[in-house]
Amino acid sequence: MAYMYMPGATAVGITYTGGIVLASERRISYGNFVVSKTTKKTFKITDFVGACCAGMVADMQVLAMQMRALTKVRKLELKREIPPNSVAKMMSSLMYERRFYPLLTQVIVGGVDGDATIYTLDPLGSVLPDDYAAVGTGAEMALGVLDQEFKKGMQEKDAVTLAVKSIRSAIMRDAASGDGIDVLVCDKNGIRESVQN
Repeated sequence: MAYMYMPGATAVGITYTGGIVLASERRISYGNFVVSKTTKKTFKITDFVGACCAGMVADMQVLAMQMRALTKVRKLELKREIPPNSVAKMMSSLMYERRFYPLLTQVIVGGVDGDATIYTLDPLGSVLPDDYAAVGTGAEMALGVLDQEFKKGMQEKDAVTLAVKSIRSAIMRDAASGDGIDVLVCDKNGIRESVQN
């Protein structure tokens, strides 16, 4: 008899003064098998909106590709940048349309449009705004760190350090998470990405 495994992962999102940090580890595991150690789970959607995911990365890759296309069309229509809340709502609609055959991914979307905001989306498209969030099999461990150390009004350096620390705490206890950390930072100047060990 075959058993269905859901891939594990850990991804976090944090707001800070003037921007957001999204971070995710790089491992894809399927049951007790490590499929990949170099998978990128952070995505640039627009110049000022990014996303990260936990779950089926293929589903998120398709969703990110669709969102990049839709936001480019919308930007041409409106002749201005698409704010993060609009991106989250568009993504939510796409996910809800697929509710009977869902995209099996949990998503954190965030960006800057004056204020820095993040939203958590489940596979059915629920949109939950928050100051910080974690998704995936390592979310409980990551939130243990975030709940204790997050403060409103943090600076970028502190937010990046906290995001990396929360992912590392998940990596220590969640066998489905590991192999480095991708960090995406978004502020009024745009998006920057880096890799931490």
